[in-house]
Amino acid sequence: MGLPATSLTYVSPEEYLDAERKAETKHEYWNGEIRAMSGASFDHNRIAANLTIEIGGQLKGKSCSVVGSDQRVQVLSESTFVYPDLTVVCGQPQFEDNTKPDTLLNPTLLVEVLPPTTKSHDRGDKFFLYRQIPGLQQYLLLDSQSVHAELHTRDEQGRWILVETSDRQALLELASIGCRVALADAYAGVLAG
Repeated sequence: MGLPATSLTYVSPEEYLDAERKAETKHEYWNGEIRAMSGASFDHNRIAANLTIEIGGQLKGKSCSVVGSDQRVQVLSESTFVYPDLTVVCGQPQFEDNTKPDTLLNPTLLVEVLPPTTKSHDRGDKFFLYRQIPGLQQYLLLDSQSVHAELHTRDEQGRWILVETSDRQALLELASIGCRVALADAYAGVLAG
């Protein structure tokens, strides 16, 4: 969802956070470069909402919390700030600044719904950065134009294992947060087939 920066001027993380906290629209921050966030399609938002409902229901009474696309996440000690479509944090949330708890440091699961314009970015550059978050255990990508899921899971040795499926009957094993979600439920009301 990130667009190229409109200016080539370096912006410090502090300047970005100060401006972003006052902004009316969202921007991601990539190593000194600010990228405007574009809106998402109805199907994109519906997939994210479906997943939020499914996961949220299963997390009731547990020590994990699910939040939507307005939650900013910091990656790589101030070099990148992003807004995943869905974030789950287990245990006590940790923030970049506890007096302004708006930038999460310790997500357990991150989810991106892939629009056509950022598929390669979300699979490549963004996932490269996400893998550097110490507590991140799973990264789920859901295609917004076809029924397809890519679930990356960090194993005990720190390796990332990919399981992907286009089978609506498949269950997404979100072991990092103790949930199972049917792919059909994630795509309910979207991409009939």
